[in-house]
Amino acid sequence: MNAPLKILVVEDNPDLAANLVDYLSASGHLVDAAGDGLTGLHLASMQNFDVILLDLILPGMDGITLCRRLREDAGTATPILMLTARDTLDDKIAGLEAGADDYLVKPFALREVAARVLALARRAQASVTQGQLRVADLSFDTATFRIARAGRDIALPPIPLRMLEALMRASPRVLGREELERAVWGDAPPDSDAVRTHLHLLRAAIDKPFGQPLLRTLRGIGWQIAPPTHDHGPASDEPPA
Repeated sequence: MNAPLKILVVEDNPDLAANLVDYLSASGHLVDAAGDGLTGLHLASMQNFDVILLDLILPGMDGITLCRRLREDAGTATPILMLTARDTLDDKIAGLEAGADDYLVKPFALREVAARVLALARRAQASVTQGQLRVADLSFDTATFRIARAGRDIALPPIPLRMLEALMRASPRVLGREELERAVWGDAPPDSDAVRTHLHLLRAAIDKPFGQPLLRTLRGIGWQIAPPTHDHGPASDEPPA
């Protein structure tokens, strides 16, 4: 990506914030910073950014609340990379459910932050092929991003949504881990916890409320979305061995 990105860093640790701003600015990007949640919400609501780096624990308003308000109240679709010192699965799920696109656990390398930022920006700017995807009673309109199963609308965070699109486009073929990661994260693959977390959110949305599971893990091979007649293995969020 040749054009500079406009990035917002919301981080209350002044040393870390300065390091992020300096590193990203040296890479040619335009970077603004906020040291608390309320200032971050104001900047993100009033200006257009390509990517937002958001700390989980902030004074004034925590990152989870800020992220949810941007998504639900302000209608902001800007990619959000959550920065957190908490590495439990519940904390990661909370951030993703609030609308974050990706997360990094502290401490992290600035080079990895830059790679994740570029990957998020590329996905946000990529054109989406129009069309209707359907597997059994699950439908996905790639033009409007409307997802429904058995006539019930389903809301998904951005990463599980991209996982769903990749799996439905391939259906009933099985996608291995590397292929799924490449379709969703491009050249900045996440750790295995991220894959499991997003699959957990996806399964909870498209399968849990309904009678027949469509998303399945074929252990040692990958993941598949297919009608119930193609059932080859038990449901699981674990990466295939």
